[in-house]
Amino acid sequence: MNRLTTSLKPYSREWLLSDRPTSRKQARLGRAYIIWRRFSENRLALAGLGIILALILVAIFADVLAPHSPVQGDLRNARLMPPGTAGYWLGTDDQGRDILSRLIHGSRLTLFVVGLVAIIAAPVGLIIGTVSGYAGGWVDAVLMRITDIFLAFPKLVLALALVAALGPGIENAVLAIALTSWPPYARIARAETMTFRNSDFIAAVQLMGASPLRIVLKHVMPLCMSSLIVRVTLDMAGIILTAAGLGFLGLGAQPPLPEWGAMIASGRRFILDQWWVAAMPGIAILIVSLGFNLLGDGLRDALDPKEAGQ
Repeated sequence: MNRLTTSLKPYSREWLLSDRPTSRKQARLGRAYIIWRRFSENRLALAGLGIILALILVAIFADVLAPHSPVQGDLRNARLMPPGTAGYWLGTDDQGRDILSRLIHGSRLTLFVVGLVAIIAAPVGLIIGTVSGYAGGWVDAVLMRITDIFLAFPKLVLALALVAALGPGIENAVLAIALTSWPPYARIARAETMTFRNSDFIAAVQLMGASPLRIVLKHVMPLCMSSLIVRVTLDMAGIILTAAGLGFLGLGAQPPLPEWGAMIASGRRFILDQWWVAAMPGIAILIVSLGFNLLGDGLRDALDPKEAGQ
């Protein structure tokens, strides 16, 4: 069995790295293999991937991992207990709630915000950018001026204004962050589209009778995905910080939800004497943001077409 496995490995690797793939499946698998091999050479990128995978697993198994309730505490006997006391590994807050349990359940809110913002903002930016870059003319001018208006405002200030108009809450915070996050994606998609909209393969598709909508959806958008994925991953840290800022100001997730920014806000009154109440969620935000940044840097290096050609 070991001999058979050993004999198949060189064949599989050679098949994946073939310069002349015989099918689309072979070409896609070969491309994915090259990207993974280059990505796995970056240890910091693997560390970032490990942090994000750990965050996902913690969010999935939060009910099993959390030793205490995230919303109910022992106000009489466990208020503001330091880390490591009576089974509270990260201490308790002013309501006697276990900080570790609140951080574990708060990971779900973090992934909820990050996931929804990516699902909403990235497609909107991709559609606007590719349509603008491919159509050109007055369509490009109108769409890019709208994009410039959104880019003229600081993201957090615009998100604050939108949440103030919509009302506080985690859903409105996600919508506000998504509405302020799409312009950079539109800019990237437009720049990518303009580099190859006059290329030979686009002209060939046009001669075959493909409609502009089909060209944009089937040929232009897939070519913009690599740059968009990298930018979205790198923006995740900023999205987390923006969500935490809204929660800190009381415009995001409302009590008693264990949102990390709101936890920092509730602990700022005790920062000098009971430092762990605000420090622990701050460390959690730092670690997760660092993980997304490391992952984004690794994806940028792995998906860089200049590097891939070397």
